[in-house]
Amino acid sequence: MATRSKPAPQPAESKPAKGVRVRPVPAVTRSIAILRLLGEHKQPLTLKTVAEALHLVPSTCLHILRVLVAEDLVTLDPGTKRYALGTGMISLARSVLEGGGFTQLVQPVLDRLAAQFGVTAMGVEITARQTVMVLALSRSSQPFRVHTDVGSQFDTLVSATGRLIAAYSGETWPSLKEKFAQVVWDKSPTFTGWKKEVELTRSRGWSLDRDNFMAGITVVAVPVFAPGGRLVHTLVVVGLSSQMGAAVVQQLAQVMQREAADLARLLGGS
Repeated sequence: MATRSKPAPQPAESKPAKGVRVRPVPAVTRSIAILRLLGEHKQPLTLKTVAEALHLVPSTCLHILRVLVAEDLVTLDPGTKRYALGTGMISLARSVLEGGGFTQLVQPVLDRLAAQFGVTAMGVEITARQTVMVLALSRSSQPFRVHTDVGSQFDTLVSATGRLIAAYSGETWPSLKEKFAQVVWDKSPTFTGWKKEVELTRSRGWSLDRDNFMAGITVVAVPVFAPGGRLVHTLVVVGLSSQMGAAVVQQLAQVMQREAADLARLLGGS
């Protein structure tokens, strides 16, 4: 995992958890789609642009935008009639980041990893939308730093975290092969080679991506299991491949596994 974040997908119903029936609520789904669309673009958008991008009836889109503006989640420039995300989104994001739980507990862990090994360290969540999101990070004091931001999203099976997801998801190989084919790599591994790495990940409890997602970059990831043994979070470190030989990676993985086990216990997992 490094700098290539994944654009938010077009609105679609999320797959509910097994045994849970979720009734579609179009207004909610469309509101969230509008917020995601505005978040993807650097420049404010017109009503027409938003409606066309999301295949919405303009009048319906306008009604939703007016509600979002009233709630300070979206702003409207009266002069240009363009919409952008509002400051209300900052308050919501701050509530998530400062609300305790994994994000709060993982930060000192990331700081220790970054300082000890001279890497960029990240706390990652596997979202219900089947993307990988950076919740917290710590950068080293080294001249080289991998640039990413809190809130960046990536393909589910990408890089080292992707191998963890494949190892612990319980999905069939045919299903994983379809998803694997959609991942964008700098140097794509073969599916056969990637499958062997996933099996190795399952046996040793940590994963490695060396130069696949991004040339010259090595990524190590370990799982942080939630109650019931679910894989919801991972610890990820990123560094230059030239500085992360086999011995360093092995030592790093062992330290990360100890930290992940402590985090899991604090979070009530295993």
